[in-house]
Amino acid sequence: MCEPRTSSKKLLAIFIWFGIASPLSFFNVIDCQDVAVDDYDQIHNPAVLPLVTQLVYSRISNLTSLLSHEIGHRASFCVKDPETEWNQAFNFSSNLDFLSSCIRKTKGDITKRLCTAAEMRFYFNGFFESSRSADFLKPNQNCNLTSWVSGCEPGWACSVGPQQNVDLQNSKEMPARTTNCQACCEGFFCPQGLTCMIPCPLGSHCPLARLNETTGVCEPYLYQLPPNQPNHTCGGANVWADFSSSMSIFCSAGSYCPTTTKKVPCGSGHYCRMGSTSEKKCFKLSSCNSKTATQNLHAYGIMLIAALSTLLLIIYNFSDQVLTTKERRVAESREAAARSARNTANARQRWHSAKDAAKKRASELQAQLSRTFSRNKKEASHSGKLQILDQETSETDVELLPALSITSCLDVPSSAVPNEMRKEPSDLMQMVHEIENDPDIDENFSVESKERSFKRKMPKVKQLNTHAQIFKYAYAQLEKEKAQQQENKNLTFSGVIRMAINSEPRKRPLIEISFKDLTLTLKSQRKHILRCVTGKIKPGRITAVMGPSGAGKTTFLSALAGKAHGCTATGSILINGKNESIHSYKKIIGFVPQDDVVHGNLTVEENLWFSAQCRLSSDLSRPDKVLVVERVIEFLGLQSVRNSLVGTVEKRGISGGQRKRVNVGLEMVMEPSLLILDEPTSGLDSASSQLLLRALRRESLEGVNICMVVHQPSYALFKMFDDLILLAKGGLTVYHGSVKKIEEYFAGFGINIPERINPPDYFIDILEGMSVPGGSSGVSYRELPIKWMLYNNYPVPFDMQQGVSKIDVSPQSVNTATEMDPHGSGHQQTFAGELWQDVKHNVELQGEKIRLNYSKSKDLSNRKTPGVFMQYKYFLIRVGKQRLREARIQAIDYLILLLAGACLGLLTKSSEQTFGAVGYTYTVIAVSLLCKIAALRSFSLDKIQYWRERDSGMSSLAYFLSKDTVDHFNTVVKPLVYLSMFYFLTNPRSSFADNYIVLLCLVYCVTGIAYALAMFFEPGAAQLWSVLLPVVLTLIATKQRDNDFLKGIANVCYPKWALQAFVIANAERYHGVWLITRCGSLKESGYNLHDWNLCVLILICIGIISRVLAFFSMITFQKK
Repeated sequence: MCEPRTSSKKLLAIFIWFGIASPLSFFNVIDCQDVAVDDYDQIHNPAVLPLVTQLVYSRISNLTSLLSHEIGHRASFCVKDPETEWNQAFNFSSNLDFLSSCIRKTKGDITKRLCTAAEMRFYFNGFFESSRSADFLKPNQNCNLTSWVSGCEPGWACSVGPQQNVDLQNSKEMPARTTNCQACCEGFFCPQGLTCMIPCPLGSHCPLARLNETTGVCEPYLYQLPPNQPNHTCGGANVWADFSSSMSIFCSAGSYCPTTTKKVPCGSGHYCRMGSTSEKKCFKLSSCNSKTATQNLHAYGIMLIAALSTLLLIIYNFSDQVLTTKERRVAESREAAARSARNTANARQRWHSAKDAAKKRASELQAQLSRTFSRNKKEASHSGKLQILDQETSETDVELLPALSITSCLDVPSSAVPNEMRKEPSDLMQMVHEIENDPDIDENFSVESKERSFKRKMPKVKQLNTHAQIFKYAYAQLEKEKAQQQENKNLTFSGVIRMAINSEPRKRPLIEISFKDLTLTLKSQRKHILRCVTGKIKPGRITAVMGPSGAGKTTFLSALAGKAHGCTATGSILINGKNESIHSYKKIIGFVPQDDVVHGNLTVEENLWFSAQCRLSSDLSRPDKVLVVERVIEFLGLQSVRNSLVGTVEKRGISGGQRKRVNVGLEMVMEPSLLILDEPTSGLDSASSQLLLRALRRESLEGVNICMVVHQPSYALFKMFDDLILLAKGGLTVYHGSVKKIEEYFAGFGINIPERINPPDYFIDILEGMSVPGGSSGVSYRELPIKWMLYNNYPVPFDMQQGVSKIDVSPQSVNTATEMDPHGSGHQQTFAGELWQDVKHNVELQGEKIRLNYSKSKDLSNRKTPGVFMQYKYFLIRVGKQRLREARIQAIDYLILLLAGACLGLLTKSSEQTFGAVGYTYTVIAVSLLCKIAALRSFSLDKIQYWRERDSGMSSLAYFLSKDTVDHFNTVVKPLVYLSMFYFLTNPRSSFADNYIVLLCLVYCVTGIAYALAMFFEPGAAQLWSVLLPVVLTLIATKQRDNDFLKGIANVCYPKWALQAFVIANAERYHGVWLITRCGSLKESGYNLHDWNLCVLILICIGIISRVLAFFSMITFQKK
């Protein structure tokens, strides 16, 4: 039995001893004090109460720490650090006034009213049960159908019996707690259905309730008094649960609660969110009135928008100005170099004129001297003659002798003439030699030995670095080539011999293509589109392919270029007499498509220069590449539009004829050995066509094998061709040979061309059946292919041998061909059979294309083009210029994104209960939709250009990486643009950096998905999928998933991971009183607080995987 009265010092000693010796014996101390309840004055002793309060708090801390590990283990998905989280909720060490007040109110038996570990576990475990209600607990030992004391009512608690001890750490059994029931203390909450008290967490406000006489509700907790109990009053707080169930205990917005019993309005210059324990100082430039919940960050949003706008304007305008200035400076250098080259050419022309005049004068002098000294000094005159004519080393001296010096020779004695002729060159001649031998004056200026001088100076070309030097070299060479061409028109016999014995190695390898019995048959229809074509196209010659519509002209070129798909090919195609794949020579083969496939947002020069950089030999120096490009621009007559944009359908550029010449120039700049052109003169007038043919004629002089399809050329154009392949309908050959002999060939059949009729037009009209051959030929246009086969003793197909009987020829002389019937045996298939055959042929066609795309042929071109990294550099420069010229479109994208952020920021308020999940859901949909549609333009708009570049041997990987690299600028900037409005309008608790990182990964992810959509679908379908996917996938990700199948589908939806990252980053900032709300919301959504890094990583992985799929689909699927 404890003494009834104990001094303060003794009582302090007892508490200290019990606190150190054994924490479990604390309840015995309370027992002793309870027994001494008759004298309660010691509790009010100012020296004793703080010690008792600290001791009680230490026991509460031990109890809460015990529960923190258990709840933290079970709620690990919503608690990162259980100890830290629990301290943020129940660390009351800074202020224990509420505990001291409760000790005084309960007269010292507070520990008998506190919930034990078993009761607190019983309460908190109910939150993990789906059937749990926030207002009611399951029946227990103290509150059930037979036992319902007043302490079971909300806001009330009871004590155990006088002689009963309470072990707060007992987690297995609930004590019988039914006596001395009274209202719950301030700072504690007493759940309905439990007769004990639990401390309110930090961030809550738990005062005593007051009865509203009008409504009969205990405010602010909104529970009612029990019926038929007039002595029962309103108690304290009754529940701590999620925000929707226990909103009344949360410290209100605009105020902060340093303790659970005190609420202080937020002061000016500070803001207090709901559930705050302290006020936070507002940022500079933000406005914060008193009692405000959030700080007004609109100023920062405006500043960020202004900074972004200024930066983008500077980048786009400055970059455009840089491009313009650079182009202007290059143009000035080019014009100066061209002017210098023309002056040099004019000087050279004057030099030749002076030389010719000097030679003429020397000849006259020789004749005059011969006549004067013919009698007496014949030998001396003959010697002087030899000195004048055979003096090759000093020929220039003779040519430039002043007229006065030459005429003065007539007055000297005859014996002095030879001595005078043997004099050393004058000062003028020495100056001329210095000019001729000094490279600093003119690198390429040489009169007698231009080729040798050029060869000696070739190593110096490698050292040219500046634009002025490079253009000077290029235009000097161009003027030299023009002069050489002019000289070639009037070559003497010695000049021809010199050209014939020229040992200079040829720059381009020769390619000769021969084909025999070339037949192409459509697999699906078993129809011939090219048949029994035999012949040869030779290097250095221009071969024209003509014929009516349906004659298979384009198919013939496609077969030569290895581009004929979906056909069964028979016969043989030989390259230089060898059975090799044409794809082995694709680096030196140029194919000009019928459509003008050029980049409309690049200038003429940029298009040509890019093709030259990627396709010319990497060993070729930059000056030589510039020379090639300048030569093509010069020959194609594109000087006036070289700096003009080619233009697109929406934006006008150069004319159609100029665009056609640029289309041809893209293949000419790579210096091909074989150049195949599909209707290059279609849509051109006669002058433009002749200009193009003259450029091709210059190419043929370099040994290029040129084959082109033309439609009814003019007579002047027709005469510029060397050979002609004339095809009839069905792909049959009518004529293949020299253009000069075609009229003679048809005249042998009695087909003569009428006067004033263009021969190509007449031949086409005959093959179309529109004109009947005149004269006495009696030949039908259907017989012309047979006559050609008989003329060359080619095999005649079996189904065409009936036409042989109509021709006057002996059947023994007919060479029959063994060919399968293209129409089969005549068996009529059913509809299902035909459908199956069509499906089968389509599958085979796609498989053939895929095999061709992934097949690699041995490179026999002997040309080493730039590698992937160098081409990546060239592609990067080109794409960068294209994007800079699309600045207006980019600005519209940013403006739309800015408006979307503003609208969603104003319309969707940040919900504290869901941690802003609604606004983030709309953010995922809006950003995904807008960024996908914008990213589709990267690959959807220039598929055709890519297919052409890829067929020419350019790197697909470099093309793809360059596009993706430039798009990274949008990936970085677009999240800033959107968040500059959305973040500062919604003002979530998560940091700007967290939101930016998640949005950055989201934009990267959806951009990769947009790439894949652009590759798989046509532009219209790709846009539709870009709109549908974000909405559908977000609905799947946010829908309640009741089975594993839906969970599996949701796990592959990128909106789930983006939304989860947003919510986790925001929910992590909620603590204290928000702990249960956070766990409940995350549990309902299926999120885990530890998965933020995982979410970001998955978004990045989806972006990478989608890019890999997009790349493989890009190189797999070709144009239909």
